[in-house]
Amino acid sequence: MKKENKTSQKMVMVDHAPTLRTVLMIEKTLEKIGELISIAELKRSLPRKVMHKTLLTVLDYLQWSGKILISTKGVVWIYSPSEQLSKLKIGGIEL
Repeated sequence: MKKENKTSQKMVMVDHAPTLRTVLMIEKTLEKIGELISIAELKRSLPRKVMHKTLLTVLDYLQWSGKILISTKGVVWIYSPSEQLSKLKIGGIEL
């Protein structure tokens, strides 16, 4: 007797991707604070409400890009653009 192989259909769950506006808002807030802050405090200090999962996604991205450091005590902004790069931007040629 043959057994049928039933293929299970898996639903692909797409996570809600944060918008650029949300990423920039979180970056600006962290940069303005400039010191170690817990994720709960960060969430309260944002100008708009952000879903927790979205906030964690943005924080993961910012840590991956080297702009923040996430520790057990909280999050801190560590990115500092070089002055030489800023000078090149000002004196550069626009294409």
